[in-house]
Amino acid sequence: MATPLLETKLFVPVPRPGLVPRRRLSELLDRGTASKLTLVSAPAGFGKTTLLAECLTAEGRSIAWLSLDRGDDDAASFWSYVMTALRTVSPEVGAIELALMQESPPPPIEGVLTTLLNDLGGSSDDVVLVLDDYHVIDSREIHDGMTFLLDHSPPQLHVVIASRADPAMPLARLRARGELVEIRAAELRFTIDEATAYLNETMGLELTSEDVAALEDRTEGWIAALQLAAISMKGRDDVADFIAGFTGDDRFIVDYLVEEVLHRQPDQVQAFLLQTAILDRLSAPLCDAVTEQGSGKAMLETLDRGNLFLVPLDDRRQWYRYHHLFADVLHARLLDEQSDHVHELHQRASAWFASHGLVADAVRHALAAADFDRAGYLMEEALPATRRTRQDALLLTWVRALPEEVVRRSPVLSIVSGWSLLMAGDLDALELRLDDAEAALAAGAEDEELRAAWADTEDLRTAPATVSVYRASLAQARGDVPGTARHARRALDLAGPDDHWVRGGGSGFLGLAAWAAGDVEEALSTFSVAVRSLHAAGNLVDELDSTVVLADMWVAAGRPSRARRLCEHALLTATESDVPHMRATADLHVALAELDRELDDLISAEAHLETARVLGERTSITENRHRWFVAMAQVRATGGDHETATRLLDQAESLYRRGFYPEVRPVAAVKARLQIAAGDMTSAHVWADHSGIDVGDDPDYLHEYEHLTLARLLLAQKNCIAVLDLLERLNKAANDAGREGSVLEIRVLQALAHHAADDLASALGTLQRALDDAPEPESHVRLYLDEGPSMIALLRHAADAGDTAGEHARRLLERAAQAEVPEPQQALVNPLSKRELEVLRLLDSELTGPEIARELYVTLNTLRTHTKRIFTKLDATTRAAAVLRAREHGLL
Repeated sequence: MATPLLETKLFVPVPRPGLVPRRRLSELLDRGTASKLTLVSAPAGFGKTTLLAECLTAEGRSIAWLSLDRGDDDAASFWSYVMTALRTVSPEVGAIELALMQESPPPPIEGVLTTLLNDLGGSSDDVVLVLDDYHVIDSREIHDGMTFLLDHSPPQLHVVIASRADPAMPLARLRARGELVEIRAAELRFTIDEATAYLNETMGLELTSEDVAALEDRTEGWIAALQLAAISMKGRDDVADFIAGFTGDDRFIVDYLVEEVLHRQPDQVQAFLLQTAILDRLSAPLCDAVTEQGSGKAMLETLDRGNLFLVPLDDRRQWYRYHHLFADVLHARLLDEQSDHVHELHQRASAWFASHGLVADAVRHALAAADFDRAGYLMEEALPATRRTRQDALLLTWVRALPEEVVRRSPVLSIVSGWSLLMAGDLDALELRLDDAEAALAAGAEDEELRAAWADTEDLRTAPATVSVYRASLAQARGDVPGTARHARRALDLAGPDDHWVRGGGSGFLGLAAWAAGDVEEALSTFSVAVRSLHAAGNLVDELDSTVVLADMWVAAGRPSRARRLCEHALLTATESDVPHMRATADLHVALAELDRELDDLISAEAHLETARVLGERTSITENRHRWFVAMAQVRATGGDHETATRLLDQAESLYRRGFYPEVRPVAAVKARLQIAAGDMTSAHVWADHSGIDVGDDPDYLHEYEHLTLARLLLAQKNCIAVLDLLERLNKAANDAGREGSVLEIRVLQALAHHAADDLASALGTLQRALDDAPEPESHVRLYLDEGPSMIALLRHAADAGDTAGEHARRLLERAAQAEVPEPQQALVNPLSKRELEVLRLLDSELTGPEIARELYVTLNTLRTHTKRIFTKLDATTRAAAVLRAREHGLL
């Protein structure tokens, strides 16, 4: 496990010796492990955790136990802990899914859970997942994820939930299906016999049957109340009077008995209990630090032996927690009696956690102590590690918890806050944060005391250069190309030779500025330097993300094959790393899907997009989140499903955020091209009216995609003269800048315009130049076929020539003919899905199972799941038999 505190969340609580046997409940739990969900729901103090720990462990089951607390009411944290718990008993599952949950923001949970459940379904062992104290969860997102998990769970997984209240899940549906076993307060209450055994045998009291019956009646079998009563009665001479006066509702019973328990303890025990009430978990060294006494070990042992509401959290008796009800009361009393002491206790806890490298806990206690300057200092110290491990969500949570003035006083925290605003697309607020950072730096240069309050880190030293990097980003997002270049150069001037992250950012924005200006050659050169700087900085995730941008530049340069090689190499690096880089992996799959669609390989394109979806499209960085939807829309449009494509583009528009990269392919223009292809000229005209693009505009690379979209609209209206004039100006600008990709598209449209003007000779001449002069003619298919019947007619004319252009034209016509042939009927009761067909084709090869999994970028367990389904649908039991049956059905 990563930390001692993580261990305590995942260890099954240790059953105590001498527990009262509860066979009737053990039988209920046995029934539950044959159902999807066992719900143990009752108020506090009914022995839910004790029952589960005793009965489940007694049967020797594989138990993944997760003890929840209020800090787990966050979907990313909750599911990360669930997957970690499952890995304690099934180490082969959940590695990729766990890495996904560390991304910022985390991906949609349904996609992650799908792969997790596939992994569990491929396991031969049953697993019991216990979620203890689930009542602390209020998040609708978590409840929905749990519902999805239960609806799709394989037979090997059984979920047990212990909660003080019914969870917000469709229990009625599960109950109607016979998939729910419930254990409630009525079943958990001690019977007379159990109460007698507990009070007299376990607690060592000598009560009469009448006394037990009275207590049982007054407590209604509530175990916590019986336990409190038993502790209070130890050493009393007036037991009968105590029982006779034992009245009140649950709240008053607890208040009364805790008063009795606390007051009967020695002063040093009372002080220890109150002082350590601020801790979610206790260990001897931590307690010593908080109490400033050296008796932590002895105290915990005393409390443990005396059954004083202390729950062991590991089998070595090193970590404990208080019974939650008891802890609540202790904490309330601490606030009531020693409120002026609480902040100091939290400060001590924070110092201990910080000294043991547990920064998250150190920050949490510093915040609880309202020691915001200390919390900010700890955040600054932790920044390099949290950034390196991509704990972006944690960073943002921390910074948001700080008062505004604390953030503004720190240049480093101002920059972090600004970065979060950039991710949210709030550019004006980002600018104010950068102003704050520079003002803080200026103040620190004049005030040594202020500067001493900042952590002495590399982030502080490079803060001036980092501000310039973010100002370059701000200018880029606003479309200010000269400003982008100016700030990027300043960042490079301020950076030292070994400040690789800053140098990467500065060079990167210089490259992006060149790209936005249309100078692709300069962009490729400069941005390649940026990628090398990120590599030198050890920032693999940003390096891999930048590969997608570099690939886009190579496409603009007319060399898609170079872009493909870059993406494939980066994908191999991302997936072969010890820690999978899911954010970059998803973006690389989308980039490869776009390249595959251009080759008209829609099966491969969909496979890449499906993999990206499972990884979670939201794992992409902010600027790329919309890109999955654009790519899938274009795949759907290629298949003729314009309605779905339009919906996908609507989603893409809602997700798009201005940020690091130039907007060279606006989503609105992509949608307009789809509308033109579908014959929806009215909608396309609405786009043209709102875009501000005009046929008389000077060429500008940032608007080139829109101008070429406008050219298609004019072409559809047979306005050939205006189209040819616009295309000639665009062609000259693209030629001068060396944008071969743009030149090729422009020539295709010029050929169509000449053809529409009944100038066949010019049309064929222009098309021949497009086919002959393209750096990689074989890499372009959809560029031609997407233009429809007019282009097919031109290609037929060009195919009559015996030259190289004619050969390319013939290949394109063959591809167009293949695209028109419907897929063969599978003649199966349950046809294979597209993903299963892809797996089937790889099964008909020399590749081994692990090699196929790597080829598809899926886990071996996921591959096994696909293979099992294929075997079932083909009525085969071996790989060879499945391939033979597939050939019989015309699938291979």
